[in-house]
Amino acid sequence: MARIRIEPGNGLQSAESIKSLRGTRESLALPDEGNSFGSDSELNGYTSERPTDKYGFIGGAQQYSEQSAEDIPPEVLRQREAKWLDMLNNWDKWMAKRHKKMKLRCQKGIPPSLRGRAWLYLSGGKVKREQHKGKFEELDRQAGDPKWVDVIEKDLHRQFPFHEMFVARGGHGQQDLYRVLKAYTLHRPEEGYCQAQAPIAAVLLMHMPAEDAFWGLVQICEKYLPGYYSVGLEAIQLDGEILFALLKRVSPLAHRHLKKHKLDPILYMTEWFMCAFSRTLPWASVLRVWDMFLCEGVKIIFRVGLVLLKCMLGSQDKLKTCQGQYETMELLKTIDTRYMLEGFLVREVIELPLSERDIEKEHLAQLRRWKETRVDVDEH
Repeated sequence: MARIRIEPGNGLQSAESIKSLRGTRESLALPDEGNSFGSDSELNGYTSERPTDKYGFIGGAQQYSEQSAEDIPPEVLRQREAKWLDMLNNWDKWMAKRHKKMKLRCQKGIPPSLRGRAWLYLSGGKVKREQHKGKFEELDRQAGDPKWVDVIEKDLHRQFPFHEMFVARGGHGQQDLYRVLKAYTLHRPEEGYCQAQAPIAAVLLMHMPAEDAFWGLVQICEKYLPGYYSVGLEAIQLDGEILFALLKRVSPLAHRHLKKHKLDPILYMTEWFMCAFSRTLPWASVLRVWDMFLCEGVKIIFRVGLVLLKCMLGSQDKLKTCQGQYETMELLKTIDTRYMLEGFLVREVIELPLSERDIEKEHLAQLRRWKETRVDVDEH
């Protein structure tokens, strides 16, 4: 699905909840997760007795998993690693001639040992890095706009505070996160910093060095989700309308319910889309969604959103428990774990009866409507 950058204008109504995402601490209503352990300590409350899962999350974290959702037999993993090494070593050939096969391999899940390298290649971050040698170092040396520096610094301890990489206040993880986010504000001074960029950058840093994470962030902001982090944030509002229109095809019942209770898509899908589900799903599922997202683009984010809405609101039984707007919002804030588990979610996302053409068609229809609305507003 081609992404169209939307220029700031008077099109969709900018909801206050959306505006607040720009450079404020409260923007995503982030819990100060460190507080449960005492955020004044040098660490975000980490104590050595707490176990760490295989993803680096410490017991007590929302993302902590006692057991992996899906353990792949070692011999299967070794085979997959060999296949991925061949792909990465012959990347241009694979991109040109065997993209369909690559897509299937991303759907199966990228081997953990190669995930960082694969994400950098898939996103086009590697090419960008090579085209702009020395650019990150140059930005890294600059002081940064005090306005953004202050907000970024206040946000650092909120990003995955129970992950071993970010648990120490002022530790290497937080320092690298600061470097990447500050560099982006210098790279795109007209955009500055949006709080939803921080979890995106943090996920990348868990898998690659700071320079690579910077170029990965650039690609996600400019190629995958253009306009999502710009002033006005109209792109996310437009995608909310697209999601809602597609829901009518996927689950007419869920669509009717949300329409009846006047639940604007912005109210439930903003964090999902702007953070690419990194703050919503169990970690095994986040990684699998990102494997597909970085291969296939934003349509994967749409598909995940549609699957969750369909699972949570797609039957009369489920709707009995959420009779009003408040109950529905509460339900969507606390999605049933079984619908978010790696195996179930990935299968549903792949099998969702929605073609790329369907999404593209709806995208163009909503964009046309958006432009017409903007003309009307401009004339008045």
